[in-house]
Amino acid sequence: MRLRLHRRSFLAGAAVLPLGAWARPSLAAAPLDVVATIAQIGEAVERIGGERVSARSLMGEGVDPHTYRQTRSDIAALSRADAIFWNGLYLEAQLAKLLADLGTRKPVVAVAEALPAERLLQSPDFPGKFDPHVWMDPALWSLAVGAVRDGLIAADPDGEPVYRANAEAYLAEIAAVEAYAREALATVPEDRRIVISSHDAFGYFGRAFGFEVIGIQGLSTESEAGLGQIEQLVDLLVERKVPAVFVESSVSERNVRALVEGAEARGHEVKVGGQLFSDAMGAPGTYTGTYVGMLDSNVTVITRALGGDAPARGLHGKLDGAAS
Repeated sequence: MRLRLHRRSFLAGAAVLPLGAWARPSLAAAPLDVVATIAQIGEAVERIGGERVSARSLMGEGVDPHTYRQTRSDIAALSRADAIFWNGLYLEAQLAKLLADLGTRKPVVAVAEALPAERLLQSPDFPGKFDPHVWMDPALWSLAVGAVRDGLIAADPDGEPVYRANAEAYLAEIAAVEAYAREALATVPEDRRIVISSHDAFGYFGRAFGFEVIGIQGLSTESEAGLGQIEQLVDLLVERKVPAVFVESSVSERNVRALVEGAEARGHEVKVGGQLFSDAMGAPGTYTGTYVGMLDSNVTVITRALGGDAPARGLHGKLDGAAS
């Protein structure tokens, strides 16, 4: 896989310099100071980097990266960092210019833009651009984890054996939750394999596991759902007897509740099947605050809400069992 700092089609005018040019001569003095944007990337940096890396994420639980704007402390942290890892593909749209500027002075790695273009989904909202929510497909996200590994190796060549070993162990955990997802989701009756949620963040999930997915809002939470869109979705719920819709941890529940009420007024009972993690993971230090825990929770909630068979406490028995 060829790692790119920036792809010009996404960040016009961004400097593209060889990663090897950024390599530090030695890490004897201190760990590599790394800042990630979203927690999914931050966890990958932390797990792969181990003791050779000091990592932090700008965006935590419940934070929407589509609308996130940097604070003064963020700018200070990014300016001090030895390397920066972000998703790209316009996920962190408000940070793009700042990161492009920083990319002329230090490694700034857009991990989703390192993925093969043929594996990316086209954006239905923005012609010529791609859906940025690549972590929803664990096989695709594994390639992004590889981009994190390669970026750390390029910045710190002496740590390559550590980074490769840690990445291998982390990728094995992701492969295990992917296998669980395939087994559990396959038990959902085919006519119920539809995920309707707050915004269009589950396209890669749907493609990976054979589900139709519909977001009330578009790919970005900055788009607004009109009354006509809500009415069309209520028609769909009633006609197809969809049993459940889902709220998201980082997006307002307002539109989802409108769907439930609209369907009820038409004589069809649809429940809120549970909360899904879309743009953000759970609270730091919790199971759902990890990538594996986030995916385990999503898979378990969706499977059980739509009539499939999954243990209430998920793959590792660490969920709270609240899924219906």
